[in-house]
Amino acid sequence: MKKKRILLLFSDTGGGHRSAAEAIIEALHLEYPGMFTTEMVDFFKDYAPAPFNKMPDLYPQLVKAPQLWQAGFYATDGRARARVITSAFRPYATRAARKLLSEHPSDVIVTTHLAVNSIGLWALGKNRERRFVSVVTDPVTTHALWFDKRADLILVPTEYARERAIDYHMPPEIVHVVGQPVADRYCAPPADRRMLREKLGWPQKKIIVALVGGGDGMGPIEQTARAIDESGLNVALVIVAGRNDTLKKKLDERAWTIRTEIHGFTRDLPDFFRAADALITKAGPGTIAEALNAGLPIILNAKLPGQEDGNVTYVQREQVGVWAPTPQRVVQTLTRWVTDPAERRRIAANCRRVARPDAARRIARFIAEQAGIRV
Repeated sequence: MKKKRILLLFSDTGGGHRSAAEAIIEALHLEYPGMFTTEMVDFFKDYAPAPFNKMPDLYPQLVKAPQLWQAGFYATDGRARARVITSAFRPYATRAARKLLSEHPSDVIVTTHLAVNSIGLWALGKNRERRFVSVVTDPVTTHALWFDKRADLILVPTEYARERAIDYHMPPEIVHVVGQPVADRYCAPPADRRMLREKLGWPQKKIIVALVGGGDGMGPIEQTARAIDESGLNVALVIVAGRNDTLKKKLDERAWTIRTEIHGFTRDLPDFFRAADALITKAGPGTIAEALNAGLPIILNAKLPGQEDGNVTYVQREQVGVWAPTPQRVVQTLTRWVTDPAERRRIAANCRRVARPDAARRIARFIAEQAGIRV
């Protein structure tokens, strides 16, 4: 049988879009070995007209002005405003999208970025054979650009996102709650914590706190780590600085009072999450989903205003963690969790209740169905 071709459109404007696309590709090949060819395209970088082709490079600078970013996010949200935006860019954006689609033939197009949905559907036109699937990666604060009723499927991570889609008049029958797609190594059942800690060389009887800033080491990691070190809490600290070499160097040079491990970019995060007792991190949706799968209570210490506002709401509403935007509030939360292990266990149980470790594989099954493969 001829392999079905799946094209995933994403952009490196934030790490979550690429990670979601990679997780979906991995799940497709795990669920249906040898049945698909898959391809990822960064549509901004590779096809958008200037100056939009610079967006992946400009994004890290843009988010350094968070209040301006927040204002732009909410100013452009809403069905009418979204139509104005997409209509303004339609003439030349559609040309670029048609070029992209002609150079990358496929049976199913999957998007993990809100900016490509309407443009891609315009490029396909009305009489189309290729199926179009939108995978929404924001759990609550889902911008209107995520939603276009011409899509064949809209797959969302939470019931909150589905409600938002229905509010934007998306046909209910095309909107499905599947969870947040993350790499398969974050989806394994909980392991024996004692064995994991032995493997990692971690102490068995200490509360172990993981402090993570994503692949790029974002958020107030240094200030938070220093506050925990100076708090007198009987905890051990595992810090992941990611690719932020400057941060790692600063952390390596500190004379730590508590037991502290410092890592750069690592592939061991799934084991870290399953072996730790608490996670401190920025409010990225992928990291939140990974922590939920591990049953790991979450302390959110930073967010990108706009699309990550709802991530904080989600964590609080589901009682899987807390919002602690200052190092002092982080220490207060940890103090409470250390002195009241029952509360920490209750939050961990909530994490396991909310988790959707099968999300990427469920998305793969929806895509297979759109490609005409019996599931």
